[in-house]
Amino acid sequence: KELPVVELGSSEELKVGEWVLAIGSPFGFDHSATAGIVSAKGRSLPSDNYVPFIQTDVAINPGNSGGPLFNLDGKVIGVNSQIYSRTGGFMGLSFAIPIDVAMQVVNQLKTQGKVSRGWLGVQIQDVTRELAESFGMKKPQGALVAKILPKSPAEAAGLQIGDIIEEFNGREIESSAALPPMVGTTKIGESAKLKVLRQGKSIEVPIKIGQLPDEEPAVAGKEGPDAPGDQLTRLNVAVANPTDEQREQLELPKTGGVLIVAVKPGPAAEAGIRRGDVILRIQDQAIRDAKHVGEIVKGLPKGKTVAVLVQRRGGSQFLAIKLKD
Repeated sequence: KELPVVELGSSEELKVGEWVLAIGSPFGFDHSATAGIVSAKGRSLPSDNYVPFIQTDVAINPGNSGGPLFNLDGKVIGVNSQIYSRTGGFMGLSFAIPIDVAMQVVNQLKTQGKVSRGWLGVQIQDVTRELAESFGMKKPQGALVAKILPKSPAEAAGLQIGDIIEEFNGREIESSAALPPMVGTTKIGESAKLKVLRQGKSIEVPIKIGQLPDEEPAVAGKEGPDAPGDQLTRLNVAVANPTDEQREQLELPKTGGVLIVAVKPGPAAEAGIRRGDVILRIQDQAIRDAKHVGEIVKGLPKGKTVAVLVQRRGGSQFLAIKLKD
């Protein structure tokens, strides 16, 4: 009874450049305070891309984690979580869980006894300047759909590979990292609206938010063997139709796609294509077989950037290739 409590603020209203103060017990020194500014908001980290971390330059060290991050009004706007460091000590990159996200977790634990996160069932990537050019966009932004998981909300809503998600419920998607936290904090079963750029046209796609599965699908794959294959001289690669065994190993569909069996210096290598990759699409065309991909490559315009969808070790991503001749 009568315990002192802190007042909670709003991490949503927090501005980059705003001064903040952290309190904790670094290395066992109780009640230590450090100050700094907000460096960025909505940071996605490899350890958890569903939390839009607040990045600060406040000195955080072992013993600070779990402590409050205050604004200048003395209100808690974050929970100090982790640092980025190559030495184990503070290097000017600290990350805090936004208090709005923390309280959503609290409320779910109170009402459900567990934490559930919203899920679309897509694999996304950033739109680079080169990919933006290939899709006819004025500037690089949004989340590019590289893969749609089977029996997912995205599949049910009719999302397509190559779609670029520009808005989620009216909120603009500047980069792909902004989308997972928005989806993750949306209630399971709730309807949402996506603004999507598809083949140069902006459309609205309604979608029902699903629940993030407990375990992500296993990612597996093997690099293809060295083999002559069909030579694509414009890309300077050799391709072959995957065997049934390779399709099983690489988790490929029963038909479509070609396996990269050799890569030499050239446009494909410069774009990041490797031996063992599987080309699934070029621009809006799904690849049927080695002959088909050869026909498409022959007809590609000189000097124009094209988007190529490749599958690598179970994951899919678009790469931008610019043909010089």
